[in-house]
Amino acid sequence: MLFHEYPCEYIFDYAEEAGLDGIEFWVETPHFWLRGRPEGDLAACIESHPALSPITLHAPSLDLNPTSINPRVAEVSVDYTIEAIELAERVGAGVITIHPGKRTARRVPSAYDYERFEGYIGKVRETTEGKRVKVAIENLEPRVNALLYTPEGAAEVLEREPWLYFTLDMGHALMVSVDETIRFIDLCGDRLVNVHVSATRDGKPHYPISNDGNAQVVLRELADRGYNGYLTLELQDLHFEHELTSEEKITLLMREQAVLRDSMA
Repeated sequence: MLFHEYPCEYIFDYAEEAGLDGIEFWVETPHFWLRGRPEGDLAACIESHPALSPITLHAPSLDLNPTSINPRVAEVSVDYTIEAIELAERVGAGVITIHPGKRTARRVPSAYDYERFEGYIGKVRETTEGKRVKVAIENLEPRVNALLYTPEGAAEVLEREPWLYFTLDMGHALMVSVDETIRFIDLCGDRLVNVHVSATRDGKPHYPISNDGNAQVVLRELADRGYNGYLTLELQDLHFEHELTSEEKITLLMREQAVLRDSMA
């Protein structure tokens, strides 16, 4: 969300200018999504920024829920996920992150919800077969209706689905505790291919990691375990006191990257 309103080519330019060596492209980026997802434009951005390749992708998630009680909502949500996986394969992405879904009502998920989830995972499994891109499921925020937000829940899914990988959202896990975040690493580390890096503040995720001791503890734990997958800075621009300019956002990324490198050294 840091460059939410910018054209795709600007987003790639800014990431490269900040000195980053990768980018996670969110399919619902308005400049891409609202123009009908022009694949050629995305491919051109990737080709003209080789320092950022192989990129990662994030499947659509806004207004979507693959385990919705509404069958039409569930169907279109699954379809968008499948299309995003196929897009990721065509553009040579290394990883695509997908969301697990949630119970529509804010209640503990029922057997019906898990049945929907199994159907969803089954369709993703079929789509993934024979593809090079790694599909990684993400832990959601710790909400009562979330289908996957605990380390034990993630580990159970990964054990049942040996083809599936894991994206750790640090910010989501840190909403519980540092220990909870490290437990994700302990239980799912062998399938961990992407980490959404952010800190929490006032119970909310996706803040900068600069000067945040908890986030840096987690990063050091990753380094100690030899993690060498993607580290994706996930920052929400609306968390700041004023609207940041593109130059300020680039400077922010440079500072965050320096913290990342120091913590992982």
